[in-house]
Amino acid sequence: MTVQTDAANLHRRDYNVTPQIMPNGQEGLTAFSGVFQVNADLPFLNCVNIDSNGYTVKNDFWQYYNHYHCANLPLYSEAANEMHTVFFGGIAQYYDSLGILVQDNNVPFVKTVARVTRTANDSMKEYKMPVELPYYLGASAEFIPLPNLPSYENGVLKLDSLTADTTLIGYIFGGIKSSAKNIFWINSGTESEAYDEIIKVYILKGAAIGIDELNTQSSSKTKMQIYPIPNNGILQIDFDLAEKSDVHFKITDDAGKLLYAEQIKKSALEIGMNHHKIDLTEKDFGLILFVTLETRSDTVTQKLILSE
Repeated sequence: MTVQTDAANLHRRDYNVTPQIMPNGQEGLTAFSGVFQVNADLPFLNCVNIDSNGYTVKNDFWQYYNHYHCANLPLYSEAANEMHTVFFGGIAQYYDSLGILVQDNNVPFVKTVARVTRTANDSMKEYKMPVELPYYLGASAEFIPLPNLPSYENGVLKLDSLTADTTLIGYIFGGIKSSAKNIFWINSGTESEAYDEIIKVYILKGAAIGIDELNTQSSSKTKMQIYPIPNNGILQIDFDLAEKSDVHFKITDDAGKLLYAEQIKKSALEIGMNHHKIDLTEKDFGLILFVTLETRSDTVTQKLILSE
């Protein structure tokens, strides 16, 4: 047995550790997200692969939609050499709203059902699926697979062996049901409860029920993350540059009014992670901001919900 110590990357809790089949066919695990980052009381966005050789931190992929422990389902297609991990709700720093990635640093309950797909070349991307959970639930819930399903020794289901049009594969049970997204600061003990219903989970093949929407920022080279200090108008924006490029910032309010625009010359930036502060203290802004960052090769926009 080998003990691994890495306080910067492995000191995390409340995360999903999910069995995986790696692109080389080896069985392993991936530790997805979790809390808290070293420099902020916010979730990790990267993940850690674990196998018999040790662990590898995946910094070329960020998971946005499901951060705390929730029910999850691992599926592997040997024919395509693709590993799919489906996450059901829970708690997350981000959620999608009409195609815009919303960052809420109160880290709310979510209804999001999302999958992370790892391809044969070990690239990973995140997709929002066209269904949601019926309530704000899923945190601390478990997926319980049916016995005798075709699976690998570590529990990953063999997707190619599920040949029927409709296959019941298991159940989601337990966890927290919340009455609203954000209840942590107003909780009197009645806003949430243990969820005592059972949700059936099916695999449908050949049935078009919608399109899984790629979260382009999950594999974006820019990796923008915003750290607001509530209401004092100072934003710190972290972003990664794979190559030297001018960077353009634009910030608008919920009505589309331009609050801030700035261009930073590439000579003032570094390849790798950059940290930039924006001062809005002289601006009249509300609790919702839209922040856009544009480089030579990438444009990302996030909707930021500030704390009251």
